[in-house]
Amino acid sequence: MAEFLYPYRAWTAYRRAAYASAPAPRRQFMPRAVMEDLLTQAARKLPLLDAPDLPWALAERVHDAQYLRRWRAGEVTRAEERAMGFAWTDSVVERGLGSSGATFAATQDALRLGLGINFGGGTHHAYRDHAEGFSFLNDVVISAQWLLDEGHARRILVLDFDVHQGNGTASMLAGEPRALTVSVHGANNYPFDKEVSGLDVNLPDGADDAAYLAALDRQIAPVVGAFTPDFVFYLAGADVLAGDQLGRLALTLAGVRRRDERVFRWAARARIPLVCVMAGGYNREPQKLVQARLGTLEAALGAFSPKLRTST
Repeated sequence: MAEFLYPYRAWTAYRRAAYASAPAPRRQFMPRAVMEDLLTQAARKLPLLDAPDLPWALAERVHDAQYLRRWRAGEVTRAEERAMGFAWTDSVVERGLGSSGATFAATQDALRLGLGINFGGGTHHAYRDHAEGFSFLNDVVISAQWLLDEGHARRILVLDFDVHQGNGTASMLAGEPRALTVSVHGANNYPFDKEVSGLDVNLPDGADDAAYLAALDRQIAPVVGAFTPDFVFYLAGADVLAGDQLGRLALTLAGVRRRDERVFRWAARARIPLVCVMAGGYNREPQKLVQARLGTLEAALGAFSPKLRTST
């Protein structure tokens, strides 16, 4: 049994009954056997804990109360199901609560330890009063609002590096001067009617490692530096990889690793608490997605634990 000589841990909703008892809502999602392999490998690197349910009261701080009531009761129209991307079920609600609960638990870890990790999450298409793109609760906005309400953070940065723009997050935080949303995404990817983030970087189809990393260095770093955040949410989307079923970019595994290392090393050196959520990933080669997820985890641990060691 591994003995972990560092304090970090990760949370996951993927071992909940809603995942075990129901098939994936969309064919593009990671096969169950591949997910189990990923979780097994992740658990060798740090403790992997089951996600708690998010309290509905926290969701009500940012989402419309009637909207949440209808989702809890299953009073969802076909049009709303189409916007969400799959049909309403009890399992969908449980998945949302678990995913957002994991992000909230990771947020508390980050306050205490400097780093929090949700091996899932990143439901950035959820709006205040409607669902879109596999998202009906916006986990990052819920946790960000809690931080601001409770005085745990004064300036929150959302680095959204999923291949799809975080339209729901941009909309929900648009009037909040204490939050900056930065989205790096495919110009021709969903959502096709995009919102306005604090900073949007629209990349062309086929953008590779060099183009992506140049955008980080030249466009994003100066804006982030000027904002001076004291808390960061990082959506480490793996759907930027070449071969993603729902993405149009062409990063390699090495490029994604360098992206992650830039983010984690910057936050660790600046001593800014950071929550990492894994966001999207729908690769045609599931094992490539496993490697990307594990690479993100290793980059986080390497940056926040320079002398990382385990013994058996």
